[in-house]
Amino acid sequence: MGYVIVARNFRSPRCHGEIDLIAWEGDVLCFIEVKTRTSHQVKTAEAAVDRHKRREVAEMAREYLKRSPLQCQWRFDIVSVYYDGRSSRPQVEIFRNASLAAKI
Repeated sequence: MGYVIVARNFRSPRCHGEIDLIAWEGDVLCFIEVKTRTSHQVKTAEAAVDRHKRREVAEMAREYLKRSPLQCQWRFDIVSVYYDGRSSRPQVEIFRNASLAAKI
């Protein structure tokens, strides 16, 4: 998908939660939340990234950036993965530059 992965399941002893993937896309550092579903019926995968998860990701991103000597642009992406059981290949959708602001 064009990302260069630099960390998986990033955690910090100072924060709760984790960031699924941290990757470079060009010169932009991406903090990526991955959600997997078997159906679009109930709630979309990207809709499952709720207020609580967005706060955790924002806190973890700040923690990661504190450790990095680089000054860079960064963004939050959501990757939705659907396995419908009828196809051997998953359907993947990327939501680049998703908001970290808590949704009400």
